[in-house]
Amino acid sequence: MFRKTCKKQLYLRVNSGMEIMENTVAEGFRGERAIVTPYNIRNYQADNEITKQLYITHIGYYPDARFHYRERSEGTDENIFIYCEKGKGWIEYEEDKYILKENSFFIIPEKKKHIYGADAGDPWSIYWFHFKGDHVNMFDSIIGKAISLSVSDTSRRHDRIQLFNEMYQNLDMGYSPENLEYISFCLMHFLASLKYVSQYREIRKVKENDIIQESILYMKENLENKISLTDISCAVGYSTSRLNTLFMQRTSYSPVEYYHQLKIQRACNYLQFSALKIKEIAFRLQYYDPFHFSKAFSKEMGITPKEYRRRYKDECIRG
Repeated sequence: MFRKTCKKQLYLRVNSGMEIMENTVAEGFRGERAIVTPYNIRNYQADNEITKQLYITHIGYYPDARFHYRERSEGTDENIFIYCEKGKGWIEYEEDKYILKENSFFIIPEKKKHIYGADAGDPWSIYWFHFKGDHVNMFDSIIGKAISLSVSDTSRRHDRIQLFNEMYQNLDMGYSPENLEYISFCLMHFLASLKYVSQYREIRKVKENDIIQESILYMKENLENKISLTDISCAVGYSTSRLNTLFMQRTSYSPVEYYHQLKIQRACNYLQFSALKIKEIAFRLQYYDPFHFSKAFSKEMGITPKEYRRRYKDECIRG
């Protein structure tokens, strides 16, 4: 990446012919920040068992990057990630020109000729980093194309920016093995959030239009009540036979079996994190008696409620 260095717009071709750089305002982009790792650190990252999978060599943020421009006739040794937070910019790659607008990104592959720059009238603000590693190919499906991320209540845009900031701030604290390794794991998560967008957003999804999720939410809200398949079916507006079929297709379990599993999951939580007696847990979860509860629990978990509490409550206490 590059920054502005004098007021007059000027293009200068480096003697090697490999790059064209634009120099523009001495203080750079107001609020900009960037880190470039030393070559000896990159050599360490390339050899370390964890970091060699994926690692960052450059990282930064350029707000309102007016006159931002970069051209590389032979590309770089790293892949370049550019995320447009706001404004607009453009990227020329493989003889095509791509426009990046708010909440869109592009990953330029290593060693590929490219040019990019900010829009003259509405310059972009971008989060960017250079990265490489043995496992870059895991993300081939999102490399070399402009991808726009839809904005909604589930998009977790802020969470992704926070993850970027974690990478930056840890790198800013120095090049200890722990920092570098943690950043590599964060980088994998960050890129996975862009490759697997629906999975990344799952935690924030509104479930009303998903009949199976609606059913599960109804079950979870009624774990301490006595409900039947008919109750669940009525709650979501489906016949019992139709709901049973859909549930089996989606989860491989019937609604009743799934409800039972959720009850046992809740029982595990009580056994591990509460002082409730086993018979109190049994009655709270609408089992006929402690024996019936113990039998159902043992069948599902492979051990009795008493043994589960002894084993896992001790683990909880030890941390």
